[in-house]
Amino acid sequence: MSEKLLELAPVVPVVVLHDAATAVPLARALADGGLPVIEVTLRTPAALEGVRRIAAEVPDAVVGTGTVRTPDDVRASVEAGARFLVSPGATPRLLDAMEDSGLDFLPGTATISEMMAVAERGHTACKFFPAEAAGGRPFLKAVAGPLPDLRFCPTGGVTVDSAPDYLALPNVSCVGGSWLTPADAVAAGDVDRIRGLAAAAAALPRRRGEHSTARAASTANAT
Repeated sequence: MSEKLLELAPVVPVVVLHDAATAVPLARALADGGLPVIEVTLRTPAALEGVRRIAAEVPDAVVGTGTVRTPDDVRASVEAGARFLVSPGATPRLLDAMEDSGLDFLPGTATISEMMAVAERGHTACKFFPAEAAGGRPFLKAVAGPLPDLRFCPTGGVTVDSAPDYLALPNVSCVGGSWLTPADAVAAGDVDRIRGLAAAAAALPRRRGEHSTARAASTANAT
């Protein structure tokens, strides 16, 4: 995924749609609250139709698909109008398909070796998943030393309380979270609550520019 896309907002809402009819009002509430980048996970039958509707009716939203696991998922996402792809892991076959799609994408990584394998293919923006189970903030802090050129979007177990700690890291551009679309609020059509949660998340501070400085310093020290 383009690092510029990661910089659009501090939080990427991870949305599970059970009814495509809720997609447009939900996306409008998130975008109006200041979170334009929306990941709709391919975990339900309603997901792709929801992406189609958001892409067609919410111009302020940058909608993509998550839980992308196969080349078929990639093709279906492109056809639905997704503007980016997010995968839980990164196999060579899936990376080939995502690269061929022409879309921005965020490959999932959980280990140093996976991160290096993705970087070898020229990709510097990664999903760190499952963030909390895979080592959380201490792991990403340690990774910044040997892999200063990589940027991450930690997802998986990140909450409104832990998000600021992740965003304080220089190699974290944004976090992914599901707390922005509580199931009861989505079911009730409570867009005001969702908009309020989005506004609070959009206001979270994050460190900017330090990653580039660290990368430059690392390069200088190596020469």
